[in-house]
Amino acid sequence: MGDVASDAARAPICPLCGRPIPPEARQSTHHLIPRLRGGKGGPTVLLHQICHNEVHAVLTETELAKVYNSIEMLQSHPRLAKFINWVKKRPPGFHSKTPGGRRKR
Repeated sequence: MGDVASDAARAPICPLCGRPIPPEARQSTHHLIPRLRGGKGGPTVLLHQICHNEVHAVLTETELAKVYNSIEMLQSHPRLAKFINWVKKRPPGFHSKTPGGRRKR
């Protein structure tokens, strides 16, 4: 049975917030260019679910396709930058509901 420290060292890192994504954490794959905007089969990244939810709460599919189609651009968005600064202080497995709904496509 592995210890928590070695499990965390092997966990993938969320490219948005920089925290490890432990196996028990809610997680999902984000298409850097939305599938419905030409990104089917395109590059994807594994994110914490809370990080993924925030991306889609802040940006429309069109904004994601045209402007915010890289981790660097997502991190540069003012609201996402504020969220990242907040969430990186939370434990790797932290999850909570994202206020508001998903932005329109």
